[in-house]
Amino acid sequence: MPLPMPRIHRRPPSPLFSPPDALLADKAITYLRRHPHCLSYLSRIFTPEAASALLLKSQNDQSLTLKFVGWARPHRFFNPYCKCLALHVLTRFKLYKTAQSLAEALALETQGEPEDPVFSHLRDSHDLCSSSSSVFDLVVKSYSHLHMVDRARDFVGRVKSHGFMPGVLSYNAILDAMIRSRKSVKSVEEVYGDMTKTGISPNVFTYNILMRGFCGAGNMEMGLSIFREMENKGCLPNVVTYNTLIDAYCKSGKIGAANELLRSMESKNLEPNLISYNMIINGLCRGGRMKETSEVLSRMSRYGLVPDEVTYNTLVNGYCKEGNFHEALMLHAEMLRNGLSPNVITYTSLINSMCKARNLNRAMEFLDQMRNRGLHPNQMTYTTLIDGFSQQGFLKEAYRVVEEMRENGFSPTIVTYNALINGHCVLGRMEEAIGVIRDMEKDGIAPDVVSYCTVIAGFCKHRDLDKAFEMKREMSDKGIAADAITYSSLIQGLCGMRRLAEACDLFQEMFRVGLFPDEYAYTTLINAYCAEGNLSEAMVLHNEMIRKGFLPDVVTYSVLINGLNKKARTREAKRLLLKLFYDESVPDDVTYDTLIENCAGVEFESVVALLKGFCMKGLMNEADRVFNSMLQRNYKPNEAVYNIIIHGHCRGGSVQKAFSLYKEMVREGLVPHTVTVMALIKALHGKEMNDELTKVIGNTMRSCKLADAELAKVLVEINHKEGNMDALFNVLSEMARNGLLPNSGRTAYAG
Repeated sequence: MPLPMPRIHRRPPSPLFSPPDALLADKAITYLRRHPHCLSYLSRIFTPEAASALLLKSQNDQSLTLKFVGWARPHRFFNPYCKCLALHVLTRFKLYKTAQSLAEALALETQGEPEDPVFSHLRDSHDLCSSSSSVFDLVVKSYSHLHMVDRARDFVGRVKSHGFMPGVLSYNAILDAMIRSRKSVKSVEEVYGDMTKTGISPNVFTYNILMRGFCGAGNMEMGLSIFREMENKGCLPNVVTYNTLIDAYCKSGKIGAANELLRSMESKNLEPNLISYNMIINGLCRGGRMKETSEVLSRMSRYGLVPDEVTYNTLVNGYCKEGNFHEALMLHAEMLRNGLSPNVITYTSLINSMCKARNLNRAMEFLDQMRNRGLHPNQMTYTTLIDGFSQQGFLKEAYRVVEEMRENGFSPTIVTYNALINGHCVLGRMEEAIGVIRDMEKDGIAPDVVSYCTVIAGFCKHRDLDKAFEMKREMSDKGIAADAITYSSLIQGLCGMRRLAEACDLFQEMFRVGLFPDEYAYTTLINAYCAEGNLSEAMVLHNEMIRKGFLPDVVTYSVLINGLNKKARTREAKRLLLKLFYDESVPDDVTYDTLIENCAGVEFESVVALLKGFCMKGLMNEADRVFNSMLQRNYKPNEAVYNIIIHGHCRGGSVQKAFSLYKEMVREGLVPHTVTVMALIKALHGKEMNDELTKVIGNTMRSCKLADAELAKVLVEINHKEGNMDALFNVLSEMARNGLLPNSGRTAYAG
């Protein structure tokens, strides 16, 4: 687009108004200044010409102009031309908030007219008010704020064609509106190209808008390209610039790159703000990397930044998803102490955590607490509770929540109905489960693969395979393709009824329809072959499973070991647990060291499965050798590894060894799971190792800092002193159910 034609500045003509209009203007000025109560009488006879005269006469009096605009806005005499005069004056006085409000009202008033009259009025009155191009920028911003992007672009074109120069503000407003309304990348690039051709240099806000648009659309490469262009042109990035890129990296799971940007900011003496750190914390929580959030919080503290509601809500949600209810409750309590309010999402996460822990009373307590704080449950809150009740077969309570959900204006979703279907299946009420599917259809909600898969799994569990396959045919007739979980359920049902040949046919059918069996399907068939005594076929499936990239878990290994043990092949059973990723048979000289040396990343999960397999079978010498090999190879055992081996030694009677591992775990700053603590306490009590028992109980109670736990801690102490161990175990179990005992995370044990 060509550059704007240069304007010829002429002396503004003196406006001519009729004597009656001039007189009305003077009278209004007097009333505005001294007798505002008389204005209501004047408004009935006031004219647009009188309003124009008043604005021109008072254009150098800011207070008078504001009073007039406030009086005139609701009246018909304040027509579009008068409003344009007012825009010139208000903009010259830099009263942008009032001016934009007026401009937006004017935009709506003139919307739909064949030719936008606003520019014509502003152009004609421009010189009368000694105005500047700022007024055009303000109008463009107003159009853009109202999502009138095409009108804003047309307006800029007319501004340029009449010799005025739009500012960077105009282009920034249009670009921002286009990105917010998700216009195509091509159209955004057109506007940006027009801007640079016109000779307007982008500023930091322009670049930030473009980066936000490209990164938000998932085009990280283009976002980084804009960032490089910005630096090459000498435009210094600000905190918003970095936050835009940090947010994009975090949302795409590239936390390392986000951290690098954060460090880059620090090295350039550009201090990250709370938003920067909240984005990193959110990225870590989304990726399940909760332990790393502590380091981010420490960095925040070094810069004098205090966590806000966003920080706490994000962390509580993250710990809930991880299943670390104790840490979530600790942060929730800390949040309340600091005068911050959890939001609906946070309470829903806490409710969901309690439902997963099968602690519905605690879930309802959080619902009450949420209401007491003036928060209203949303659709997700209700669905979470419905699922929690349904999972345990409390359908009366589930339907009561459904009723409340409807009363509060929320309609059940597909997820809600699927939860109810599952509840009926849990109770074996299969016809009622199908009835829910029919109700869904009446309500206009089409059942999905989860709906049918849940019913099919229910029929398989209750050994009604004819009905299960009938439902599979029905879902196929409705165009719903069965998924791997559906097939796995049917395979398990067939195997449970010793119809192994049909199960294998179904297994092969999965491949034909383009589905890949999961670990569950493989393990089900391996178990069926072992039950039939066909260990060679079980081993073939085990090897195929590994070749397909699936990690055998402890269930798979336990199934195979059971099968081999029944055949008195114990030595082979032990060696099988070492197989892991070897395609060939394990040679006699394969050692634990070799195994550990070749395990990295995701393969480490199989080492944990291996350790658990040994512990479950009571093969603690082998478990210790795996554990020691990990240490020798500088693999730092995590909480899961310690919990498994401590629990194994407790079950095997090596209580002193279990206690030594417990002390080692605590020294490493790791937190034993409540199940491990309970097992160790019971084992120590059984061996009458009272000093060690006292130490474990003391450590556990000191680690629990929640106010809600104070009464329970007193009960533990009393029962311990009185030697009433059954009551002590009951209190500890209840504390664990309520999330009052730590099971992992940043809480450190004393001693």
